Amino acid sequence: MEKELKFRPGDTVRVYVKIKEKDKERIQAFEGIVIRKKKGPQGSFTVRKVSYGVGVERTFPLNFPGIDRIEARKRGRVRRARLYYLRKSR
Repeated sequence: MEKELKFRPGDTVRVYVKIKEKDKERIQAFEGIVIRKKKGPQGSFTVRKVSYGVGVERTFPLNFPGIDRIEARKRGRVRRARLYYLRKSR
C-alpha cells in the first residue's frame, strides 16, 4: 500500500482513516490544514480544522496502517515549517 506523501505544511489535505467499530469497519475522512510535518521513520504530521467553531487537531504517524489514503486538496503558500500561529487566529 503506497500513500501519497507529497504535501507540505500549509496544504489542505484530506486523510481517509479506517475506523473499526465492533465488527464493522468504515473509512472516515478528516480534512484540514497541515500545520506541521516531521520527517524520518518515526515521522508524523498534524492536521487542523475548525468544526462548528471549535478547533480540532489530529496527529497521524506517517507509517500508520490505519490511514487508507491521503489526498492533497489545495497547495498553501506559507513561509514557515510550523504553523502554530493558526491556532490563535481562529
